[in-house]
Amino acid sequence: MIKWLEIIGSKVIFLLEEIGRIVQLFFSTISLMIRPPYRFKHTMLQLEEVGFNSIPVALITATFTGMVLALQSYVGFRRFNAEALVGTVVALSITRELGPVLTGLIVAGRAGSAMAAELGTMRVTEQIDALETMAVNPIKYLVVPRFIASLIALPLLTVFADLVGIIGGFLVSVQMLGANPVVYIRRTVNYMELNDIYSGLLKAAIFGIIIAIVGCYKGFYTKGGAEGVGRATTGAVVLASMLILISDYFLTALLF
Repeated sequence: MIKWLEIIGSKVIFLLEEIGRIVQLFFSTISLMIRPPYRFKHTMLQLEEVGFNSIPVALITATFTGMVLALQSYVGFRRFNAEALVGTVVALSITRELGPVLTGLIVAGRAGSAMAAELGTMRVTEQIDALETMAVNPIKYLVVPRFIASLIALPLLTVFADLVGIIGGFLVSVQMLGANPVVYIRRTVNYMELNDIYSGLLKAAIFGIIIAIVGCYKGFYTKGGAEGVGRATTGAVVLASMLILISDYFLTALLF
């Protein structure tokens, strides 16, 4: 019995320590972000890596998500003679939920894992220790550019994902299923509000923060050589994906 209590206690302590380090890294990043020097070049490079290089996979995912959603909605709504509402359902689902969530998950798998791998490799090869020896703050130099890039890139990617997802749903509904294009567009415009778009972009910004902090945290505290880098990369993707889905529920409850 005592042994089981010790095991449970050690797990709880480890979890609390990990949460504390993540929170500490987040607030350190926020405080250093507003202090000079401002490394615009590093931020732009990370913006290219996180944002621009993620465009193809994000757009492909959003396009086929919109197409599948339109197809399933049309088949279901046809039973109730409500085919005219397909455009509304696709637009609201994409802008409120599927656009930011799927974009966040895609970027977590692509860019979040890269952050963990890069910083983890620097940690195990003692490059981060070398920065500290040269009086360079590693959080300011490594984490802040990735944080800013993710904060900017995720909402921009979500805008593109929303657009192509709605277009994909429109093409399936009109070209394949024979829906009236005028009714489709009119219902979409009439029932959508700016708040639906803004709430999705707010979610995307928060998901960007989660991806950057989790990816950098996992890499920054990597131990155990090459094997540790692998564990950190896997852990970054899993933890970021879980936090995105969990936070999505609370943000939806708060915003709607």
